[in-house]
Amino acid sequence: MEKRDELVDLVVEREVSVSASFADGHVATFGLEELRLACPCATCRDLRDRVRPVWSPSPTSPLRIADARLHGAWGLNITWSDGHSTGIYPFEALRRWSEQA
Repeated sequence: MEKRDELVDLVVEREVSVSASFADGHVATFGLEELRLACPCATCRDLRDRVRPVWSPSPTSPLRIADARLHGAWGLNITWSDGHSTGIYPFEALRRWSEQA
């Protein structure tokens, strides 16, 4: 991992967003829906490849983060309010996604 990709702060706002701050000052912020739809797990990748929905909003159960844990020193594992919990978001990918936006 490059020095610039080193995570220095991570803020999880369970009902709003996730923000990752990197050593070079870059901050990557993502809304919950954006993160849920971009889940990097094998199941969600397969659904996206087959042009199937990864997640559908529910008017009775708003999306939120039920739990968030560091996965080693390289990623964030999120458990979503819909029960989905297999995606690990690498910090390097979060940075790359924010730079592509």
